[in-house]
Amino acid sequence: MFGPLLPTFAANHEAIVVDLQGHGRTADIDRPIDIKLMADDIAGLIHHLGLDRPDLFGYSLGGGVALFTARKYPELVGKIVVLSAYATRDAVYPDILAQQGQVSATSVELLKDTLMYQQYQKVAPRPEDFGRLLDKIGASMADDFDYREDIRALQVPTMFAAADADMAPPRHFAEIFELLDGGLRDGGWMGEGRPKGGHALAIISGATHYNVITSPVLAAAALAFLDAPSADN
Repeated sequence: MFGPLLPTFAANHEAIVVDLQGHGRTADIDRPIDIKLMADDIAGLIHHLGLDRPDLFGYSLGGGVALFTARKYPELVGKIVVLSAYATRDAVYPDILAQQGQVSATSVELLKDTLMYQQYQKVAPRPEDFGRLLDKIGASMADDFDYREDIRALQVPTMFAAADADMAPPRHFAEIFELLDGGLRDGGWMGEGRPKGGHALAIISGATHYNVITSPVLAAAALAFLDAPSADN
């Protein structure tokens, strides 16, 4: 899914693309699909590769993983971009929650003509695990959550980004920005009124949850945020 963005990001950065637990080329293991546990995986990868405070960019489920990697391991992370991830489950539109409640292994036959299924069959170390992955994702999406206090406690510069027609309304992301000291006052001529932690918000026009990752507007906004000097520089 990050393929369309990679040439742009890799032009002037080292880009390391991670397949999360049970996704792509990473096999599933005997534990739930849980963004807090997968954050531990990312911290382990940072140590394993000897990276010096890399920036993280996560989309949807991966956005939650990036969020909790920064929350749990702020000393390991530079900046993060959290795309199309939500602070509370009830922010998501009710019809989408109903659809998510139907995700399970019983959906495998219905998905066999989709690119998601076909790509999984090509690259997964155990292609037969697709149904098991759907069961775990369905169970994960059924769990209630409220991450507002975790967002408020973030210690690294964070950009929240979303499509203007995402799974939750734009006002939800504005509310998240307020948790990060954003949107509370005029930013000032010299940016003196911007959020104290160097945080940012980007609403990507003309996009949805499903295609925002391909938007050149997103790429430009994310790179501008990641390349800007940090507040403590």
